Amino acid sequence: MSTPHNSANKGDFAKTVLMPGDPLRAKMVAEKFLDDAKLVNNIRGINGYTGKYKGVDVSVMASGMGIPSIGIYSYELFKFYDVDNIIRIGSAGAIQPDIKVRDIVFGMGACTNSNYVSQYGINGFYSPIASYELLASAVEIAREKGIVYHVGNLLSSDTFYSDDTSAAVTWGKMGVMAIEMEAAALYMNAARLKKNALAICTISDHVLTGEETTAEERQSTFTDMIEIALNIAVRKK
Repeated sequence: MSTPHNSANKGDFAKTVLMPGDPLRAKMVAEKFLDDAKLVNNIRGINGYTGKYKGVDVSVMASGMGIPSIGIYSYELFKFYDVDNIIRIGSAGAIQPDIKVRDIVFGMGACTNSNYVSQYGINGFYSPIASYELLASAVEIAREKGIVYHVGNLLSSDTFYSDDTSAAVTWGKMGVMAIEMEAAALYMNAARLKKNALAICTISDHVLTGEETTAEERQSTFTDMIEIALNIAVRKK
C-alpha cells in the first residue's frame, strides 16, 4: 500500500510517530535515538523511519513546513497507516518575555490565521486543542527530568514573512506563547479522525528580543523535546 506522498507499506509505521518539520531532524532522531531504525518512506525527501526506543516501536517522519504540508502527511498517517498518536517536535518563536530561547513549550491549544478549518463546514469558530493524555504525559516527564517548560496557546501562522508587523504583539497580548506553523492542522486532523496529537516545540528564536539559534543548532540539538516525545511513546505502548 502507498499514498501519493508515502511509499511505506501498511504496518511500517508504529502507533506513535514523532513529526519534526525538517527531514534532517527526522534522520538525526532515527540515527541517534532509535535502535534498528529502518527507512520506510523517502518520497520528495520526506524521510520516515521506524525503529525501537527502550524496546518499543516508534516512528519519526518529517512534516515539511506549514499547515498544508503537515495537513497532508498527518492525515495520511492517521487515515491510511493506522497511526494513533502524532507528536510534533519542532521549533517556535517566543512572543512572551518570560519564555526564553531553548525553553520548551507544550501547545495546549493552537490559534491560527489559516483557513484550514473551513473544509469542515463549521458555522462558527473552532478551537484546536492537544490530546489531554499526551499533554499530561509530557508535563509529567518534563517535571521528572527537571526540564523548563511552558504550557499554553501556540499560534500556527500561515505566513513566515508578513506585512503585519504588529501581529506578534497582538497575539502576545492574548497570552499566546510562541509562533510556529503546523500545530493547528495537526490538531484538527486528529480531532476529525479521532486520533491523538501534541505539539512540543523548542524556542529557537525570540521575536521580542531578536535572539536566535542557528539552523545547525535547530537541526541537530534541541534534544530535550525529543526525549520527552520518545518517553511519551514508551508510555503509550
